[in-house]
Amino acid sequence: MSEGGIPSELPKGWARVRLGDILDRIEAGKSYKCEPRPATSEEWGVIKVSAMTWGEFGEDENKAVPAGFSFNPDYEIRPGDILLSRANTAAYVGASVLVRNCRPRLLLSDKSLRLIPAKGVDREWLAYFLSSPGVRGEISERATGTKDSMRNISQGALADIECPLPPLAEQQRIVGALDEQLSRLVSGVGTVRGALAKAAGLRRKVLADLTAPSGVGWEKHQLGDLASTVRNGMYVSRPGLEPDGVPILRIGAVRPMRLDLSDLRYSAMDERRVAEDGYLLDQGDLLFTRYNGNPAYVGACAVVPEGAGALTYPDKLIRVQLRRSAADPKFVAMACTGGSARHVMQAAVKTTAGQAGIAGKDLKKVPIWLPSLDEQRERVRTYENWELMISRLEEEVMRSERNSEKLRRSLLAEAFAGHLIPQDPADESAGSLLDRICAEREVAGATKSRRRSPRRAPAQLKRAVDPASALDVPPPSRADVPALASATQPTLDLEMPS
Repeated sequence: MSEGGIPSELPKGWARVRLGDILDRIEAGKSYKCEPRPATSEEWGVIKVSAMTWGEFGEDENKAVPAGFSFNPDYEIRPGDILLSRANTAAYVGASVLVRNCRPRLLLSDKSLRLIPAKGVDREWLAYFLSSPGVRGEISERATGTKDSMRNISQGALADIECPLPPLAEQQRIVGALDEQLSRLVSGVGTVRGALAKAAGLRRKVLADLTAPSGVGWEKHQLGDLASTVRNGMYVSRPGLEPDGVPILRIGAVRPMRLDLSDLRYSAMDERRVAEDGYLLDQGDLLFTRYNGNPAYVGACAVVPEGAGALTYPDKLIRVQLRRSAADPKFVAMACTGGSARHVMQAAVKTTAGQAGIAGKDLKKVPIWLPSLDEQRERVRTYENWELMISRLEEEVMRSERNSEKLRRSLLAEAFAGHLIPQDPADESAGSLLDRICAEREVAGATKSRRRSPRRAPAQLKRAVDPASALDVPPPSRADVPALASATQPTLDLEMPS
């Protein structure tokens, strides 16, 4: 097993079981035809996988169900549910959350699963177990799919994961210990992220102060008047990953005042052809993001550094080549990132078909206030000194955040190896708990058998008593968690077919 896996020897009173042994059932959501927007508070919505990705339930990560569309409200999500993403990227498939608070009228999707623990299994303990490093590693190994962009974990593979089961009383003590330790960790992470936000705010203030007109000698220009060239990039159909041809930057390589030269693909065109067409980048060129799904990144500006080598840029970026006698490229980039010019660019952004963008003609009209060239260069040096200090602070903060994540993983691994808290010999053993779960299942199975029609084919009977198939059934009425303290929910008659 991967990091944090089950040790070879368990504490006395624990039992080694399959996850399916301690689940009453697994409920799968359905596929719905949804509108590409979040549901309002009065509408029904279907959750996206991102609602389960980041460790807390994101109720706003949903898509609206069209008015009048029929579905089964038994798929509604309620506080106390344990949800798991059945399909996601390789890094996040199997990500799970315990829903602590939830607005009404949200439904499971076909990419989500709801895990119902058996009686005698603490719900919060199970949620912690599913988020532990050992289980996350197991799910990654068992997930199928040819692309890392979308992997799947089947219910059978999930149910077959090995699980170290402590007695119920110890499960509850483990939850209490984890709650205490992890709440401190969460508080520390909040402080760390607050420090990152302050560092970002400091950077914005430094940029705004250094590019704001002050004293005499400042002149107002339009970006187009300072440029010798303003040109969209070249269109390359399906650039490759293999280093065969001229490197072409990806859109995400351009971030405010930073160009990631490792974020590359490759054009099949040779360097001479690209140079003849005028698409090779030069040191000091400004690159602006022309289109992005996130409006905040449209107009992001970076400078091509010295030693970038033969490099070209795609059609969703705009290159601006400045007349060097008129302006220092780094100072102009500063003005377009943190000064009044940035606000003008944001006002010029337009959204079409879900893509936010800025036109080259609007970029040319962006006002830039400039002092003398000598003062521009002096202010660039001042900013670079500030940036060095801010970057060092951010590196320290991010190192602290990484250490916090390592500590969280270590706490969970210790908890499920039986090392976090001492055992109590007076606790009922996990073996006795399992015997009771099995007995209750047998009683429930016998009750179901008496209710079945006697006229069933042998194949159907075999399937009905198959333990694995008992985990893959449509959800019954929700009696396993408390009802929401809200108004009566509408009931719709028809279930949407998959």
